[in-house]
Amino acid sequence: MQTMPAHAAHHDDREIETLEEFDATVSARGTLAGHRVQAVDLTDRTRELLTTETAGAVFLGCAMREEAAAKIRTDGALVFPPVPDLPFDPYRGHVYSPDELFESLADGYEATPDAQAYAWFQRTKADGDIHASMLRAVHDDSVSDALDELLSGARVVGVMGGHAMTRGTQEYAGAARLGRELARAGFTVATGGGPGAMEAANLGAHAAPFGDEMLTESLELLSKAPHFTPSITQWATAAFEIRARWPHGGRSVGIPTWFYGHEPPNAFASHIAKYFANATREDGLLARCNAGVVFLPGAAGTVQEIFDNATPNYYESRGEPTPMVLVNRAHWTEKLPAWPLLQSLARGRSMEARIALVERIEEAPEALKRLGG
Repeated sequence: MQTMPAHAAHHDDREIETLEEFDATVSARGTLAGHRVQAVDLTDRTRELLTTETAGAVFLGCAMREEAAAKIRTDGALVFPPVPDLPFDPYRGHVYSPDELFESLADGYEATPDAQAYAWFQRTKADGDIHASMLRAVHDDSVSDALDELLSGARVVGVMGGHAMTRGTQEYAGAARLGRELARAGFTVATGGGPGAMEAANLGAHAAPFGDEMLTESLELLSKAPHFTPSITQWATAAFEIRARWPHGGRSVGIPTWFYGHEPPNAFASHIAKYFANATREDGLLARCNAGVVFLPGAAGTVQEIFDNATPNYYESRGEPTPMVLVNRAHWTEKLPAWPLLQSLARGRSMEARIALVERIEEAPEALKRLGG
């Protein structure tokens, strides 16, 4: 089964994102000139900073002693200091983990970094403060950079679908089996990172290395907290109980947004790239699905994703069109007739051979293969 490529192997070798990388660079090269040091705590590296050349280096959100900061500024380095009292790190070098976003869940969801970042967003977005909007933009750019490093070389299949799908339903179980099958076939599953169909697909990827009975048991246990209302705390706690019981599951990515603050991220994606700007997140999610996208029944958000994905396939602005598989004939031809429009758009173009409508979720992996996914 394919795992995601190791992080450090793929980022620019002038980027330093951990203390280990900092130490290795200083000892191997003897210089930090021209390097980018991102969100590394350097308070215990004053001696190294005072004795190492740093001309042209950039230090993004690195805690350090004042004498070290003064010396490297004199060298001609740029220092962007950490921002105090923020519930997130705008310069972060890695995407989030579920444990990081849900830290302090035992004290209730409101106590978690995820909920606190949303509360900060709510407070600052209304007042039009340029400093806050800059911090959001820097954060989202750092997350995109980290996501590119994480997914370098991976074959990514997106699973899109609504947050309304509840645990304990046939639809949820089907979406989970889809995620499991895609992960077992060597794909990296990527979702919008929220509840419902998105959570189910990430759960399926987590279940991929285990025997089939693990998913059956997990679905049963999760059905006791079917929805993230009325209590996000109970909903998320149920997921962490599954993860504790079956640790070291398969890897997958969730790409949610604080823009939809009422909707928490799901804890089954091993890596979470969470954004403030929904437009950046939507475009980034679909752009990274290089092996195709499966669209499960959803509402306005899923319809938007279908056409956000169809447009670059139509114009071939990202190269070869990627496979698009819509699931549930009645939903996509009668309830929300996106399929006839997609067919009309595709007619006579190279994307025509890359779209399919299937009745059952079980048919989606085969359709992806057939379309060249």
